[in-house]
Amino acid sequence: MRKSDFLWILSLVLLSLIVIIPQSRSVFEASTASHPYLMGFIKTAILASLGERLAHRLRTGTYFGDRGILLKFIVWGFLGMVFVIIFKLFASGVASAEQANLLPSIQNTSFLASLLTAALISILMNVFFAPTFMLFHKITDRYIELGEGNINKIIHVKFREVTDHIDFHEFLNFVVLKTIPFFWIPAHTITFLLPENYRVLMAAYLSVVLGILLSIPKTKKHEIHHS
Repeated sequence: MRKSDFLWILSLVLLSLIVIIPQSRSVFEASTASHPYLMGFIKTAILASLGERLAHRLRTGTYFGDRGILLKFIVWGFLGMVFVIIFKLFASGVASAEQANLLPSIQNTSFLASLLTAALISILMNVFFAPTFMLFHKITDRYIELGEGNINKIIHVKFREVTDHIDFHEFLNFVVLKTIPFFWIPAHTITFLLPENYRVLMAAYLSVVLGILLSIPKTKKHEIHHS
């Protein structure tokens, strides 16, 4: 194990201690309740970036070397803010639809009733929102890479150049048709089984996996090489 691998693991452990130690967990939960968008930005930016760095390590042998890391960090943070409202919208929307008999429901407080609701939230969120968000991430990632992490260059990158550097077959075949049904729907079903205060913790850790899944599958012909 390299020193950089140890530092990556140590970073994840230290972040985990925040939610494991009761005193710091209560501060974390209170901050999330008081400043949901800010905390959504911070936790997703940090943890998804950790996943993205690990993906880069698995792909190239090193954690760094690519350009635009700060910009990618900011994009992850913005997406974290989006997740905050999306989670609430789908959770509340499914509950309302069940009450209006527009979706199946079990009218009791059993685990089965909670499981059905959580599964419906996860399925609808991942079918209607996840592909759009994942494609948005792909596009911003390519803008940053083609612009070599330089904002002045990024604004001159043509949209056609960006789409030419996205493997849409890989995106649809792997990211959409494999990770959504086989990973994200089950994972988010578990997330929505948790009390609302703890969903943010689960989502934060899933951000590590998210960073990996959206960064690893790059075919050689679509890799962007920098001098």
